[in-house]
Amino acid sequence: MTNLIETEHVIIRDIAVSDMANNVYLITAKESGAQVLIDAADDADAITDLIASGAEDTSAEPMLQAIITTHQHWDHIRALPATSAAYPDAMTIAGTDDAAAITTAEGVEIARAVDHLDVGDFGGFVLQAIGLRGHTPGSIALLLRDGGETILFSGDSLFPGGPGKTWHEEDFVSLMDDLQERVFDQLPDETRVLPGHGDGTTLGEERPKLAEWRERGW
Repeated sequence: MTNLIETEHVIIRDIAVSDMANNVYLITAKESGAQVLIDAADDADAITDLIASGAEDTSAEPMLQAIITTHQHWDHIRALPATSAAYPDAMTIAGTDDAAAITTAEGVEIARAVDHLDVGDFGGFVLQAIGLRGHTPGSIALLLRDGGETILFSGDSLFPGGPGKTWHEEDFVSLMDDLQERVFDQLPDETRVLPGHGDGTTLGEERPKLAEWRERGW
C-alpha cells in the first residue's frame, strides 16, 4: 500500500517496510518522469514495486535518478545493495560524514557525498540537503519546495513529539541546535515533515515543544 502527496510538479508515494516500519519515499516528477528514492531501507521487492508504481504519476518514461540515504543506520540501508544493483544508473547519495560508513556496511559506493545546503536538481524538482548532526554525524534531511508547498524528509532526526535518538549529551545539543537554526528558524509552520518511521507532522505542530525537548534532554 502506498500513500500519496501531490504538489504542483511532483507526486510523492511512500511505503513502510520491515518490522521497524521504515518509511521509503519515492518522488516522481509529473512532466519529466524523473524519480528519486529516499532510504532503501528493506524489502527490495517492495521497493521495486514502489518505483514501478511511479509510472502512474507521469506521462513521460519514468527514470530513477538517485537513491538518497538520510543516514548510515543499518535499518535504513538493508535494501540499498539490491536496489542500487537493480537501478545502476541511479546515483547513490548520502551525507559526507556517513558515506564511508554506508559503503563499509553494505559495499555500496556513495557516488555523491553532500553537505549542508548542497542542492540536487533532478530534472523536474530540486532537493536541498540540510545537515542535522547528532543522530549520526552525517544525517541529512531533504527539503522540497514546490508550488507553494514545503516538505521536509527528516530521516530519523525529527519526529512528531521530538528529535531523533541520540546517545550522548553533546549529540543531543548538536541535533537540537541544528533543528532550531537550520529547520525551525528557516521554514514556515506549514512545512510538512515526513520522517523515517511512523506518521508525519508539521513544523507548526512541533514548534511550541522545542523548549520542552531541550529541558527533558531527549
